[in-house]
Amino acid sequence: MTAPKTLDAPYEPPRIFGPLYRTASLGILLVVTLIAFEGMSISTVMPAVSEALDALDLYGISISAFLIAGLFANVVAGLWSDRRGHAVPFLLGVGLFTAGMALAGAAWSKEVFIAARVVQGLGGGSAIVAIYVMIARVYAPEARPRIFAALSAAWVLPALVGPGVSGIIAGTVGWRWVFYGIVPLVVPALVMLLPALRGDGGETPAPGSGSAPGSGPRSRPLPMTLAALATAVGAGVLLAGADRLHTDPVTGGIATAAGLAALAAGLPRLLPAGSLRFGRGLPTTIMMRGVLAAAFFGVNSYIPLVLEKELGFGLAQAGIALTVGALGWSTGSYLQARREWDRALLVRLGAAAVTAGILLTGLGLVPGLTGWLMAPAWLVAGLGMGVSMPSVNVTAMRQSPDAEQGANSAALQVVDTLGSGLTIGFGGVLVNLIGHDDIATGYLTIVALMAVIGLAGAAAAGRMRDAS
Repeated sequence: MTAPKTLDAPYEPPRIFGPLYRTASLGILLVVTLIAFEGMSISTVMPAVSEALDALDLYGISISAFLIAGLFANVVAGLWSDRRGHAVPFLLGVGLFTAGMALAGAAWSKEVFIAARVVQGLGGGSAIVAIYVMIARVYAPEARPRIFAALSAAWVLPALVGPGVSGIIAGTVGWRWVFYGIVPLVVPALVMLLPALRGDGGETPAPGSGSAPGSGPRSRPLPMTLAALATAVGAGVLLAGADRLHTDPVTGGIATAAGLAALAAGLPRLLPAGSLRFGRGLPTTIMMRGVLAAAFFGVNSYIPLVLEKELGFGLAQAGIALTVGALGWSTGSYLQARREWDRALLVRLGAAAVTAGILLTGLGLVPGLTGWLMAPAWLVAGLGMGVSMPSVNVTAMRQSPDAEQGANSAALQVVDTLGSGLTIGFGGVLVNLIGHDDIATGYLTIVALMAVIGLAGAAAAGRMRDAS
């Protein structure tokens, strides 16, 4: 137990790498790092994979398959975690992710590789939600900002070295070993996490020892599973339809409408009541995760494109801005964990910083100025994400009853995936429709729209506070 605060011994939150949490923290970070490394490496090796499997269209399909499968797994894993505890969805998720990596390495056809990406998405989506629940149930509340900061940092190293390392591996021993190489690293992560999975790694009660399964509408297995399926399929159909709007407006329009209908049927059931109208407290907290992801990643994905195609940067140079953004994100995550904050205020400031960074990237296209201005601009945006995203996670776990931690962890992942996936997809539509021959115009249109989303998030962040 933590010591009470006294005049002689000021209270300090338990350290996430101290004796109490060390093995759980290392295991969690290793799993997240492996998932992040795979995510950062896939774009580097996809040209080689597409060539080897004779499938030039494999890139987009494989990314979509991973995201959609992960979205479905988010909900099922959250439901299971609330009803039976986080151990099974975590172990199953890690097992599926590992099996998917092995299958991708062994893939002998396009269809097998896509199936492998689906398996990876199911595993990754399940494991991430289970990790969030594990943090809520194993770590003391005052330690959670630090472990969420560490989770953000776990994405930085793969962002920095993942593309380079995977390129070296693919160029020397072959692209298959980018996938095979991750498999044996899973074992030490599981060994370190065994105490937390047994429920004896922290100060809070283990699942099932102190909280009953939820009894609300988001605790019902069949309706939730169907809603998750409708949401995942709707997102996939919507993105596919939007992608075809510029080549086949009729078919693309029908698919887009069908996807929106499926989303409208499924998504509200996956979120706390009042989320889509930004109800005060937990509903707004959940939605802020999607708003932030939508604004940031809606621009992040197109910075290399405009730097390369409009400003003549090389691929390595264009990637520097994204690397700087990742460093800003890590720095912001570190800063938010150093003391106690008004989390709603921190999210508001973070959303404002993301908006400012988005707008500042436009300076790189002003005649007479340099495209290198996008790097410090994206540092500002990354800093905003670093202070706000962990704050959203911490607040959501604090506002969640024990029996709904899984459902709300899943909701965070669902709105994150939808927010980023939809804005990235529609950004591509805008580039094709508005700026196909003038990418700068398309990019500036994206900047304007994402800045509006960021400003809306800054305005809504105050509603994260509970009505009381």
